[in-house]
Amino acid sequence: MAEQDARDEAASVEARPGRTWRLLGPNGSYDSPRPGTVGGHRRSKIYGTLDCAGAQRATARGGYVTNRVFFADEATAVATGYRPCWECLREKYHAWKANRAD
Repeated sequence: MAEQDARDEAASVEARPGRTWRLLGPNGSYDSPRPGTVGGHRRSKIYGTLDCAGAQRATARGGYVTNRVFFADEATAVATGYRPCWECLREKYHAWKANRAD
């Protein structure tokens, strides 16, 4: 449900002339006329929902924001080499971990 809410929120953002968001993709950073639907942490290579409680706690402690990145979608985050967050994407994390052990 949180994933859908994040997508709905991102989709509801009105495109304003000249407004762009910096997103990360497999070929590096780029400006997009639409905001990202998932966020990540550059150093830990983890991605999750925009309302992830773990990311919010880390942001509140400070320091996390400087390594925060955003992706157009989950497929782009995975293609960029990021793994799912244990806290907000637990099922996807367990699937990632099981595939990694094989």
